[in-house]
Order: sequence, then structure tokens, then C-alpha cells
Amino acid sequence: MIWSILAIAAIAAAVAIHFTWRAKFQRQHRQLQADLEDFHRRQQQTSSDAKAQQQVLFNSMLEGLLLLDRNRKIYLVNRAFKNLFDLKIELRGKTVMEVLRLHELQELIARVETEKQVLDYELKLPELNERWLQVNAAAIFNSTGEREGTILVFHDLTRLKQLERTREEFVANVSHELRTPLSLIKGYVETLLDGARQQPEIAERFLKIIERNTQRLDLLIQDLLTISAMESGRVKLNLQPVGLQSLTDKVFNDLKPPADNKSVSLVNQLPELKATGDAHRLEQVLANLVDNAIKYGRPNGHVTVGGRSLENGKVEIFVQDDGPGIPPESLDRIFERFYRVDKARSRDQGGTGLGLSIVKHIIQSHGGEAWARSESGKGATFFFTLPGAN
Repeated sequence: MIWSILAIAAIAAAVAIHFTWRAKFQRQHRQLQADLEDFHRRQQQTSSDAKAQQQVLFNSMLEGLLLLDRNRKIYLVNRAFKNLFDLKIELRGKTVMEVLRLHELQELIARVETEKQVLDYELKLPELNERWLQVNAAAIFNSTGEREGTILVFHDLTRLKQLERTREEFVANVSHELRTPLSLIKGYVETLLDGARQQPEIAERFLKIIERNTQRLDLLIQDLLTISAMESGRVKLNLQPVGLQSLTDKVFNDLKPPADNKSVSLVNQLPELKATGDAHRLEQVLANLVDNAIKYGRPNGHVTVGGRSLENGKVEIFVQDDGPGIPPESLDRIFERFYRVDKARSRDQGGTGLGLSIVKHIIQSHGGEAWARSESGKGATFFFTLPGAN
């Protein structure tokens, strides 16, 4: 009997222990499951955060980024790449040829797979407005040495190319402008040294030509220094209210001799307008435009300066002549450095080809605009705007 009781007690104890351990095990299992779920959740969050950070990093790059898989399919691009090529569509999974139709780029990708790396490759895009890109490309390999894909980084060289071309044109133009007067000076000096100085009439004529060309060189150097100072921002404007009518009278008085030589009438139609500006620089603008109007207008003609107040608080000034006018194809380029409508005539008049460029720079530094209008045979009118003043 007692053994039966002990057996039952043992069985009951075993059952109790079993259920106790089972409950504990279930609690631990549930806790482990919760921990695992939390771990997976945090892992997914970490992965999502990493991807988000990676995407932010890629999109913050100024250079365009293109990542291809081992099959030359697009795996990843950043915002800069899309902007470079003005792409709005989904690119992932497509080939470069499907998206861009650039055989040169396709050839570059094939070359990278062979050479493993290509640096400083220049790619010219076939657009109306010329665009240049610099491409650096490299193949991507895994730990076993197998190629996983290709990465290409694009840098926009367009602005740099434009600046380089502008510099080359500027150097060529300056060289040409310097060469002509220097050649004349050199030639006449050599002639004088060879004996022409013994003939007073010839010597005087040659010396006047030399003097005229040295003045031209001096004017060119001054204009170049002015352009350089304005483009670099070294020119500080002394802004104050400027009476434009009286300023025009002063310019007319200074330019009366050349106007009288061509029997050109100078007409000041400006009302009592005031602008906020640097009086010295604005006098330079008016003098340049009026002098051009006298030079290129017709003899016995008129040069008129007028203006008006605009609703936006600015004032608009014009300088008008009644000469032959400016051809339509030249109007858009008239303010370019060294651009001349009639090159031979401009040089005969003693111009450097920089006057209108200086005018544009001065007006823009005042926050205004400069432009020209013309009809063939009906003269030309140059306009500019300035901030008004009370």
C-alpha cells in the first residue's frame, strides 16, 4: 500500500515538474521568439536606414553616378546622372543603349570590362548646345575575382570647355589687336631709321601715325584692365543719386569736337531723371554709346539721348543715331568682347572692340540690363536700365 502511495506521489511530482519546466520552456520560447522578431525588425530598420543613407549620399553627389550589373543592365543611378541626361523614366533593368542611345558610352563600357579601368574619358553629347562630360569608369570584382559589374562617374565639363574656348578666343583677339598697331609702329620706325627722318614732311606724317597707334595701344590696355577688374569684382561702385540729364550734357560737351567734325547734332531729350549709380562709371557708359553713335552714324545726322521712368522703379535710357544700322545677325553679338560689325571700319575709327562689352559690364554691375535695336538703313538704338533714385 505504502509503495502505491509513493509511486503515485512520484508520478504527481514528475507531472508537476514536467508542467513547470514546460511552462518555463514556453515562456523562454516566447521570449526568444520576441527577441528574434525584435532582432529582425531592428536588422530590417538598420538595412533600410543604410539604404536610405546610401541613397541620400548618392543623390548629394554633384557627379553623375551609373552602376551596371554583370549583364550591363542599369542597377543604380543618382539624381545628378538623371539631371545630366534629362531623364524622367525608370532606368533600373534597362541597358545604356536603351536609355541614352550613345554608342561611344557603350564602347567605353566594353573597354572597361577589358582594361578594368578607364580614367578622364571625354564624352561629347550630340546636342544643339554643345555639352562635354568627363567619365571615369572601373570594373567591380567580388572576393573570388569575378566581375560583378561596372561603375561610371560623370563630371560636367561644359562650363570648363566654354571658359577654355573663351580664353583662347580672348588671347587670339588680344594678340591680333596688339599685332596691328605694333606692326605699324615697327614698320614706320624702321623707315624713319633708314633715312625718312631726314625728310621733314614724311617724318612728321610717320610720327603722327606712330602717335595714333600708341594711343590705340594705350586705350586697348586701359579697356582690358577695366574688363578684367569688372569681371573679377574688384571694381567698387560709389553709388549715389545721379542726375542723368546733367550727366548727358557733360558728355555732349566733351564730345562736341568729333560731333562738329561730322556736322552731327547732339540732342538731349532726357527728362529730369535720377538713377542710383556711380557717376563716373555711368559717364563712361554714356560717353561710349554717344561716341559710337557719332562715329557710325551718318554725317549731318543726329544723335539723341532720351529716357523714361519704368513701373518697376527703374529708369530706361536710350542713345539713338540715324546711321546705316546694325545687321540683324549682329544684334545678339554686339556686346561681345572684340566683336565688330565692320572690322575694317571700326579699326579705322580707332576702336578696340571692347567698348560695348564694358558698357554691358558696368550696367550689369548696377543691376540693370543693356540691349540694342536696329533696322537696316534706319539707324541703331542702344538701351540700358538702371535703378531709379528719388
